[in-house]
Amino acid sequence: MKKKDTKIGRNDTCPCGSGKKYKKCCGTKGIRKPVDRSSQYARQNNIRLKTPADIEMIRRAGLVALDILDKVGTIIQPGITTEEINTLVHEETLAQHASPAPLNYRGFPKSVCISINEVICHGIPGPRVLNDGDIVNVDVTPILEGYYADANQMFFVGTTGPDAQKIVNVARQCLKAGIDMVRPGNTIGDIGWAIQQLAEGQGCSVVREFVGHGVGFEFHEPPQVPHFGQRGQGVKLVPGMVFTIEPMINLGGRHLKILDDQWTAVTTDGSLSAQFEQTLLVTETGVESLTPYEL
Repeated sequence: MKKKDTKIGRNDTCPCGSGKKYKKCCGTKGIRKPVDRSSQYARQNNIRLKTPADIEMIRRAGLVALDILDKVGTIIQPGITTEEINTLVHEETLAQHASPAPLNYRGFPKSVCISINEVICHGIPGPRVLNDGDIVNVDVTPILEGYYADANQMFFVGTTGPDAQKIVNVARQCLKAGIDMVRPGNTIGDIGWAIQQLAEGQGCSVVREFVGHGVGFEFHEPPQVPHFGQRGQGVKLVPGMVFTIEPMINLGGRHLKILDDQWTAVTTDGSLSAQFEQTLLVTETGVESLTPYEL
């Protein structure tokens, strides 16, 4: 005679003898609890993933950054001073009900970083005049309702020579190569590897001392995003991560020095340097730029 199967209900007493209901005892074995990715990344990497509401606010701040950079592009010409650019950035930021993150950040005295020719980054606006043939980077970070978006672009001043054209073009390609590596499952190292391969393949060098970074809740957050590295190394990318990619590429050697103002970084050999930056979101299927402009 075939023995009748007895099915245990979830609310039945667990047959193990614990006296508990089956659903709260042996009935839970083998059931994998879903991973709370936000808590996991916060605990393991100090990375705060962004919610859809957070992302929308960073996207709005990104639109402010793009509008400011567009307006900067209309005034770039020989004879203008970097102080005039700073005034425009400051006034336009306030006009859009935002505030400029660089101003007074760790003592930085202006509302925007402006870096010309051999200046790699963190150039302080002042009386310096833009000359025909210069290349200039303008780096803006508006704070809108507590959310940050970070972006920069290169501009040609008048008629530029072949070296200027080359370094700006390579820097642009490097940002694009880095963005192309952003998708779930890839790593921070994949981004740096792609940038380094492209830059060095063009006979240029990658600055090591300054890197991309998490952004959104603060000006600078984890993770750091080096623009050099090895494939498969570093933190794995997951949806909700927001960070900048901002490769600083030199026409000559990669080494730098900091000027007496304690901010301005310049190439040691005096070679030209260029940089493009966007704020990126890792999506479920790939990447979205929250400060999108054509590369």
